[in-house]
Amino acid sequence: MSKTIDFYYDYSSPYGYLASERIEAIALNNEHTVVWRPILLGAVFKVTGQTPLTEAPLKGEYSIMDFTRSAREQSLDYTHPIKFPIGAVAACRATLWLRNNDDETLQALTAPFTHAVYRAYFADNKDITSPDVLAEVAASLGIDVPTMAAALSDQSVKDALRTEVENAIANGVFGSPMMIVNGEKFWGNDRMEQMQRWLQSGGW
Repeated sequence: MSKTIDFYYDYSSPYGYLASERIEAIALNNEHTVVWRPILLGAVFKVTGQTPLTEAPLKGEYSIMDFTRSAREQSLDYTHPIKFPIGAVAACRATLWLRNNDDETLQALTAPFTHAVYRAYFADNKDITSPDVLAEVAASLGIDVPTMAAALSDQSVKDALRTEVENAIANGVFGSPMMIVNGEKFWGNDRMEQMQRWLQSGGW
């Protein structure tokens, strides 16, 4: 059985974006593979009672500063989106359609699609809830846009997202990003180095 890191992320999560740019290298360096698990924090917050960081008193202004500072540290482009936060339902469905696809060529595009959607939102300030923007992202990766559009309306794809979110909550996922390795949870972009040390040492 291959060793995996379950990577839970919301497309409206700046820290999810930052972590997504590092997770594959950490997994590769530790002989693991990434399982991409897009979720909707809006559904999670209904359980936890949380609100987006940017809407919290005092934390809001600080969080936006920290998003941009953390991106600079990683040498990543970051522009805080005009439309924020969002519920990227279609983007999540498209990601799961790729990940769960019987066509291995499409499966292999799960990570590139995730990166492209994140960059469109946080680097290029594009509204990824727009069908035109998602179509643009898909086309840039050679994905047939009409086929993807049809898949997003398929009940099985809709059900896949609902199940993904329900399973995330059942597994104790309460934020983005969250990584789970052999049942061990690591929450946040700032816990990735700790996760890497855990992987290298076998835990403590």
